[in-house]
Amino acid sequence: MTTFTYDALPGRVVFGPGVASTRLAAEVDALGAERILLIAGVSEQSLAKELCAPFADRIAATFSGVRPHVPVEVAESAREAAAGADLILCVGGGSTTGTAKAVALTTGLPIVAVPTTYAGSEVTPVWGLTQGSRKTTGTDPLVLPRTVVYDPDLTLTLPTALSVVSGLNAMAHCVEAFWAPRRNPVSSAVAADGIRYLASGLSALAVDPEDGAARADLLLGAYLAGSAFAVAGSGLHHKICHVLGGAFDLPHAETHSIVLPYVLAYNAPNAPEASARIASALGHDDPVLGLHELGHKLGVPAGLRELGLRERDTDAVLDDILALAPADNPSPVTPDGLRALLHAAWAGTPPTEGDS
Repeated sequence: MTTFTYDALPGRVVFGPGVASTRLAAEVDALGAERILLIAGVSEQSLAKELCAPFADRIAATFSGVRPHVPVEVAESAREAAAGADLILCVGGGSTTGTAKAVALTTGLPIVAVPTTYAGSEVTPVWGLTQGSRKTTGTDPLVLPRTVVYDPDLTLTLPTALSVVSGLNAMAHCVEAFWAPRRNPVSSAVAADGIRYLASGLSALAVDPEDGAARADLLLGAYLAGSAFAVAGSGLHHKICHVLGGAFDLPHAETHSIVLPYVLAYNAPNAPEASARIASALGHDDPVLGLHELGHKLGVPAGLRELGLRERDTDAVLDDILALAPADNPSPVTPDGLRALLHAAWAGTPPTEGDS
């Protein structure tokens, strides 16, 4: 009998095509909100206003200055906008949800999240802030959204390229959940199902970007991915991506989608059971090759160099990543091993199991 601890996180999920239009007002009402801070980036403003039309008189303030990695100055401005509010409503992707979390962290205000990408952060208690070139993350139940409204219809207009990297970012949550510090049989089962839905949705999306069933699979996969990540925690992959993103302002989802196969290749030799379950969920004999082929088929950038990262930049952050590397990572994280991993991810060379 396996012994484990599983922390079931509180939260309400409303899922289905069209629910953002038909159910959002009732969810806001259920929380007794009278003065709402609406957080939505510039590109989501029109959508957010349309969704909020039934309760527009209760929108006390709107914040649109969303930026990736949530710089502290953005968080401070959003907190100022929250003065007098009794609810935060965020409509958008991971950066938008992250901004809402930064407000909740210091105000304790409840969050209703309406995701428009596959970030998954809307079901995690993880927050992140960037000051200068350093990104800091933490966990606090205060930032876990009270209600999440998942509407696949809102993702139909998400550009294919962004859909792909956002979906692979969710895939990273699932893969890492198999060896993250608080992994357990429940989170692993959720992660495996998440991989199946994400792989199915991404493959179908490559054929038809307007496939509603594929969009629903992707959004369900993203929900499962965030749920697994929320319980299991973050491991080497996320440490690498958070350091790179904070230091060089790299795009979040693209960075995750590029780095993922290389971390899997690094860990696979010492995580055979996890690798087998990931391979099964992907429908491929070799999980590393399966992930790499999926990314290549979907047009993921070949390496971090295509995001503008310079080769010498990987050495500049080596010590920062080593300081954060989990002690129980399946494969010991050594300076030489990490340097080889980062260089391969920078160059975009095909990853193979055992790369280090």
